[in-house]
Amino acid sequence: MPGSVMLFAAGFGTRMGHLTKDRPKPLVEVAGKPLIEHAMDLVRAVHPDRIVANAHYKADQIVKHFAGTEVRVNVELPDILDTGGGLKAALPMLESDVVFTMNTDAVWDGPNPLSLLQSVWTDDMQALLLCVPKSQVIGHTGSGDLDVSKDGYGSWGTETIYSGVQLIHTDCVSDTPENAFSLKSVWEKLESQDALRAITYPGRWCDVGHPGGIALAEKMLGFDHV
Repeated sequence: MPGSVMLFAAGFGTRMGHLTKDRPKPLVEVAGKPLIEHAMDLVRAVHPDRIVANAHYKADQIVKHFAGTEVRVNVELPDILDTGGGLKAALPMLESDVVFTMNTDAVWDGPNPLSLLQSVWTDDMQALLLCVPKSQVIGHTGSGDLDVSKDGYGSWGTETIYSGVQLIHTDCVSDTPENAFSLKSVWEKLESQDALRAITYPGRWCDVGHPGGIALAEKMLGFDHV
């Protein structure tokens, strides 16, 4: 530890409507800076060995954004690879047995989610997901993703929302025969083996995957437009 960080920045951002016609979703601004920079503030605070972002939709803008920084960009062409495939394709750049993966369309109010996972991770784990109790979720609709047991295991349920942040052993994806696949298929396999670990986040989390999430996130952060 601390290992490496994989930032997911390749999606089309279709829920954002007109806001992503001229830019990828991670570059949509919230509280005066791009969404992906909110993620980078958290990432840099844990001092990872390597940081990799994937890109597909308007990938040139992601490449330009990180030019001259410590972040390496893996451009997925010709096809987008989904979360599992994106992580698998980036493994040569990540150079780590255990990596954080992080979505770039959320804003946090509370302790650093990466540090929280890092403090719980043990060598016998395969994947450790960070989930948010629904009462602490802002801007997200849905029935829920996981139930988290008192002893730190995750099972499909409705009590919490998956935050988009996890620690995962790269063996979980490196041996997968497919090149394009979702991480959910990895979690399903682990859950069936009673090996899916999860913890809950004590702060607030705002989904900014849709236009209405911007104002909600800025209100949560106490951002003043003046």
